[in-house]
Amino acid sequence: MNDSTQTGAADPPAHVVLYQPEIPQNTGNIGRTCVATGAHLWLVRPMGFRIDERRLRRAGLDYWQHLTWHDVPDWDHLRQTHQGRRMFYFSKTAQRTLWDADFRHGDVFVFGRETSGLPPEILDPSDSHALRLPMQPEVRSLNLSVTVGIALYEHQRQMLRQQA
Repeated sequence: MNDSTQTGAADPPAHVVLYQPEIPQNTGNIGRTCVATGAHLWLVRPMGFRIDERRLRRAGLDYWQHLTWHDVPDWDHLRQTHQGRRMFYFSKTAQRTLWDADFRHGDVFVFGRETSGLPPEILDPSDSHALRLPMQPEVRSLNLSVTVGIALYEHQRQMLRQQA
């Protein structure tokens, strides 16, 4: 595991997992959103780019230096690392929507590849922790970085309500 923890809380409000991400610009944008919300970012190999790729850094702008991110070799390693944490799996095929979930501090949000989503060995669409974003039937999918942003800010909204 490449633990590039430079800043950030030891107990972040949320964790974002990108399973085998393919597009560096999406990962850069997601990294920026993680910094904005205090979430940690986990990248599960193999990836479709090198982590030092210029396009990744450009999309993350100068926020990448403030991001707490982890690079793990495979799904099994990631699952062992987060054993005992609640994991939510995002997919357009999930039966439950994001609005049906009650989030907690420390939840883990798992997102699949941009082109194919999460594989069946990880995702069971009928699982109560599988979530989708509601959208019109004409839309096949949303951009990965948009989806992550919506999920993180819904998590943040729920955390603020719990504190009130």
